[in-house]
Amino acid sequence: MPLPLRHSLAALVLSVSAAPAVAQDGVPILFTNVNVFDGVNEALIENANVVVTDNLITQVSTEPLAVAGGRVIDGGGRTMIPGLIDVHWHTSYCCAAQSTVVTGDILEIAIRGAIGSEATLMRGFTTVRDVGGNPFATKKMIDAGEIPGPRILPSGPPIGQTGGHFDYRPYQSVPTNPADSQWYWYSVGLMAMADGVDEVTKRAREVMRMGASQLKISGGGGVSSVYDPLDVRQYTMAELEAFVEVADTYNTYVASHLFTDEAIQLSIEAGVKSVEHGFLMSRETMEMMRDRDVWLSIQPLLDDEDGFTFDDPFSQAKWIAVTNGTDAAYKMAKDVGVKVAFGTDILFDPALAERQGAFLAKLQNWYSPYEVLKMATSTNAELLELAGPRHPYQLGPLGVIAEGAYADLILVDGNPLEDIDLVADPHGNFDLIMKDGVIFKNAIE
Repeated sequence: MPLPLRHSLAALVLSVSAAPAVAQDGVPILFTNVNVFDGVNEALIENANVVVTDNLITQVSTEPLAVAGGRVIDGGGRTMIPGLIDVHWHTSYCCAAQSTVVTGDILEIAIRGAIGSEATLMRGFTTVRDVGGNPFATKKMIDAGEIPGPRILPSGPPIGQTGGHFDYRPYQSVPTNPADSQWYWYSVGLMAMADGVDEVTKRAREVMRMGASQLKISGGGGVSSVYDPLDVRQYTMAELEAFVEVADTYNTYVASHLFTDEAIQLSIEAGVKSVEHGFLMSRETMEMMRDRDVWLSIQPLLDDEDGFTFDDPFSQAKWIAVTNGTDAAYKMAKDVGVKVAFGTDILFDPALAERQGAFLAKLQNWYSPYEVLKMATSTNAELLELAGPRHPYQLGPLGVIAEGAYADLILVDGNPLEDIDLVADPHGNFDLIMKDGVIFKNAIE
């Protein structure tokens, strides 16, 4: 979890202009005159008609359709794409300044996360896998229709070891003793710490009890954390296996923060199924991931205009080392054939969070527009399925436009299969956003 210090507090509050959600009350909606990217196939379904009934897509056809008593929206030749998916998002961390973590409390974090969730949805991201934080109340209220936001598959508080990536306690916090009170951010579930098999087992069960879809841990060194170089392995094999065993008892999986070969290989051997980051691994390790059917959840992090600047030179050096590996990691992943998912890992900056779509567009450095859109829709949805019965949205598939799928739809002014930069400006180019059959933005009518 990087802790960027780059942006000023003037960017702390982001004003989002969004049309109110329009509930359909069971009235079917017929979209006409749209060119459909179904999330899977490169060829558009041209001049198509799409019917949404309640929260599902019920018809997709190039033949004329009619809905008795329904609503008709003429797409005007726009491109219809599935709602976008970000599989490395932090609802609790994305939209509050770092100073909030230092001086604020969990109520402020939660409120800012809820406000930021509306902005996330209005960028066209209708689903996120939250890989660290305490988004449970936000998710509950979104699912109940009380506040707007994306679907959330929560990991709950990410779990790390003493001296590991999630140990942000003051230097004077150790040595500890049984009488020590728990650090505030651990006690409120923003992150968690566990050492030893017994504690790992208990903490993992507690996180699942909170309602996690999958577990998120740190098995290797991090950039922002001050006690762990990038090369260190975190957690022993016995501890890693304990995490995986608990996840398995819940019929779900473990995702782990990892960068380097030894840490990744150990985690794969233990049964981890999603490697988060992985910028510094070798081809041998990537081939191991492919052969073990392990996902690479990597982010297009570069030392560019969206990069982080740290006060601590140790963390800044680690940031440069990691981002120097981004280009090679993407190229190698594509060549090896490992399963690659898209996420952003935007932290502690609501202004930078507005760049979520621009992060997606950066994938054109390595992928065609079709490959980019497929990754952010049906491919990411495939990764979410690893949660099995813990996946909270099982009425239909996500990330596709097909009969029986969830009605998460975007109408784009233009064709992103020809110009992927369209997704970088969702406010200007996304004319309609629907999630779960509800229209949250409509600039057409």
